[in-house]
Formats: sequence, structure tokens, C-alpha cells
Amino acid sequence: MDLTILQFKRMVPDRRAMRERSVLAGLGRFCHNEGLGSPPLVGEVVEAFVGQGLAGRAPSTKGTYRSVLRQLSSATTGQKRSIPFSGAPAARPYAPSERAELMSIALAQPKQWRRHSALALLALGVGAGLRPGEIVAARRADVVVGRAGVLSVTVGVTTPRTVAVRPPFGALLEELSANGRGEWLFHPEEAVRSYSNFVNDFCRYLVRDPGAATLSANRCRASFICDHLGAGTDLSVLLDAAGINEVESLLRYARHVPRSPQSKAALRALLAAQSR
Repeated sequence: MDLTILQFKRMVPDRRAMRERSVLAGLGRFCHNEGLGSPPLVGEVVEAFVGQGLAGRAPSTKGTYRSVLRQLSSATTGQKRSIPFSGAPAARPYAPSERAELMSIALAQPKQWRRHSALALLALGVGAGLRPGEIVAARRADVVVGRAGVLSVTVGVTTPRTVAVRPPFGALLEELSANGRGEWLFHPEEAVRSYSNFVNDFCRYLVRDPGAATLSANRCRASFICDHLGAGTDLSVLLDAAGINEVESLLRYARHVPRSPQSKAALRALLAAQSR
């Protein structure tokens, strides 16, 4: 069944609201642990939470939490004293030669389940832009096949959505789904799928030459997003496909695509122009 973009957007939960609830829950736990009760959401509280409650977290994470809380608060007190947090740089996308090399590495794995899993990671990452946790959770039943092959893969983790798979990975994903065993697309063997480094550990132990390209879920996702930026895909479509809330979040990927907007203002302007 074909869906219009408007119908699709109505089916997808409000990802911004989900993120706001998660951030507010973290702030609530911090205030409870510090004996603060339920203080007003003012600048000083936000800065205390970011500085103390998020100790040890990545600067990009602190910046995201602060940004969400500032948007929820009408107060400006203390914002001038805040420490700027830099965003995490995006992983470098794979060049065409690296993708061909990774395909050869996947096919050369001595164990069948490793071959299957490496190919699934490439198809779900480069072809559909899934995050590591989404790759781990992907099931064979999530692959939607039409008369012309794979149309999309359904993602049902933190940002539920349906993603059209970029060629040539659609045909590969269809084959993996049809010929696999069990319910999982990636790593059909018994595994603890809640383990945060599950995909990284799998990639680390792939058999390959020392100087060969290294398979990485983050680089696969970056390749998907950068491919779309380079192809001039409407930003609203790309945001939905990648499960990204804010267009400004695309800037770190756009750094790898010279023809794409190179500032947050330029990304906002392009999104507004495309939405007219």
C-alpha cells in the first residue's frame, strides 16, 4: 500500500515530544537525588543539571539536553554564563571503493552467520541508515517487499518509521530476509541484544586484512545520510527517513558533502523553501 508523505507523518509519533519527556525525566531524577523537590525550570537549575547531573556525558549530549530545557523554559537567567558544548562530529561516509571492499569482506567471512550478519549490517546501515540499536532490533518481518523488490524496512525502536532502502541494498535485503533463519536480520545466533556494544564487537572480530576498510554502523549510517544530501533529497524526507528531529542536526553530516548547506541557518532556509 502506497502512503502519501502526509499520511506517513501522521503515523509517526512526535519524536520531539518523546525526547522532551526523556530529558525532563532525567532532570526530575537529578532534582530528587539532590533534594531540590520540584524547582521552577530556570537557567540556574538547567545549568546545575547539565554541569552536575550529566557529569561524564559527551559534550554533544550536554548541549542537546540544555537546548531542550531552554526551549521548554521561558527564563533566560544564567544562560550567558553557560559553557558552550561542541557537537560530536559525524562519522566519515564510505567512499565507493570502500563499500565494494566491505562487501568483499562480508562475503569472505568463514562462517555463514557472520557473512549473513555483515551483509545485513551493510544493507540496513548504508541502505536504510539505521542506528546500531535499530540494526540489532531489525527482524525479517520488518522488510516490506513489493512487486519490484524491497520497498522499505520498518523501524520500531526509539524513532518508529518506515525507510525506503536505497539501491543496490534493497535486493540484498530481500535476499537476506528470504533466506535467513530465525526472526532477526542481524546476528541470527543467540545473543544479548541489550548490550550497548553489540554491533561494535561484531565488527571488531570480522576477518579482514589489516589495511582493509573497517565496518562501522556509524559510518554506514553517515553514508546513507550523506548520499541523500548529495542527491538533493528534500530535507523533510531525509529527516523522517533518518529519524532525526531537528534539521540543524544534519550539519555535521553536511560537512562531508560540499554541495550541501554548510550552516544551520542555510539548512533551515533550505527546509523552509522546500516546504513551500
